[in-house]
Amino acid sequence: MFLVLSFVYSSLRICLPDIGQKSGTAIALVALFVILWTRSSLRTSTIFSCLLGVVFVQLVSWMAGYFHHPDWLPDNPELDRLGKWFLFVGVAFWLGGMRRNAEALLLFALLGFLAACFLFQGAPDEWLRGLKGQRVDLGIRNAQHTSMFFGVAVLGLLCFSRRFFLTGNRPWVMGPIWIIFFCICLLGVLVSQTRAVWLSLVVTLLLSIAVFLIAVFTGRVSRSLKRQGVIVLLCVLVVSGTGGVAFKDTLGQRLAAENSEIENAWHGKWEEIPYSSIGNRLHTWRAGLEWFSERPIVGWGGEGRGLVIDHTDWLPQSVKDQYGHLHNTLLDFVVSYGLLGLSVIIVLVIWTGLGSWKAWRAGVMPPEVFAFGWTFFVYYFIVSLFESYSFFWTGSYIQNVVMGVVVTFIWRWQLETGRSVFSFRKRLTS
Repeated sequence: MFLVLSFVYSSLRICLPDIGQKSGTAIALVALFVILWTRSSLRTSTIFSCLLGVVFVQLVSWMAGYFHHPDWLPDNPELDRLGKWFLFVGVAFWLGGMRRNAEALLLFALLGFLAACFLFQGAPDEWLRGLKGQRVDLGIRNAQHTSMFFGVAVLGLLCFSRRFFLTGNRPWVMGPIWIIFFCICLLGVLVSQTRAVWLSLVVTLLLSIAVFLIAVFTGRVSRSLKRQGVIVLLCVLVVSGTGGVAFKDTLGQRLAAENSEIENAWHGKWEEIPYSSIGNRLHTWRAGLEWFSERPIVGWGGEGRGLVIDHTDWLPQSVKDQYGHLHNTLLDFVVSYGLLGLSVIIVLVIWTGLGSWKAWRAGVMPPEVFAFGWTFFVYYFIVSLFESYSFFWTGSYIQNVVMGVVVTFIWRWQLETGRSVFSFRKRLTS
């Protein structure tokens, strides 16, 4: 039942948000209860230490703010702000370290997202406007968040392309389905016109190609994998090249826009930077850094990013009326919870990266999941430098889906080997 609820969470969180969110909360709470109540060895996992860590950080930040700026604080520390980032515990637990479950979850997430993009009222007209060069959001929060989802879908389809073309004896069925999905997602990246996503995809794909080429030249991949990699690369180049030619004018206009603002910021000419798309980011980043420098250890509390916008005197009223965040997940986080909170997240990131490497080397984590996890981290880190995705439901949702898929195999590796990701920790018993 809870595996089904995990699929419901992944597939309906975007198109039916209330049902999807309740399903995610249910699977996480029940999984946490089962792990703790049954004295499962998983409860010694570093993840739960990090969960306690973020609870502690939120309490400390709120209490420190209570004595420093009580009038600006909510009545309670609002522990769910960072707690929502750990719904992946439920996803990972109910997937059970099974490949077919993980792949089904990702497929449901993709189908649910595409359904949300095509089934909202006015979808055909909005897609047509996008094809004509207008920026569209396809019914999801705004174009930046829509584009971020499409970028993740592109990476996922590339990483799992072998599973489509080599599924059983039906590659002639699954192959065309993969091509259709990939073309739709790449088209979505183009019509949503988010430069940060374009930049992140280019950097991530170039790094991935470099790693693949290194593996080829060092003889670490089989001949069949080389052939498949070349075929996929050619498909990507053909489709991307076609899209680039078709949207040449749109791409050129978006990439050339506001270059002067970046140059003025580089030279410290802040008074010459207008409050445009990039200008708003530059000004709010400047304000956020000023506030962070005042309380770098514990931050300003969960409402820190809003305090920066509302109480920075030199920000115009138009910015205060329109925004409540700093357009940068990392800056939002350290302004709110300081370096103390950042240290907890760094531990979680290191544990996940090292654990995925060990699980993959042991043959427990499928190579597609390993590749997707690492490319997602690079991609999401870059796009989050230009938007506060993790502090919206869109970011926390995609984090939980991908982290859940990665962590389920790390836990399986730990239980099968009795080893911990960090070698100095106590060994686990299955």
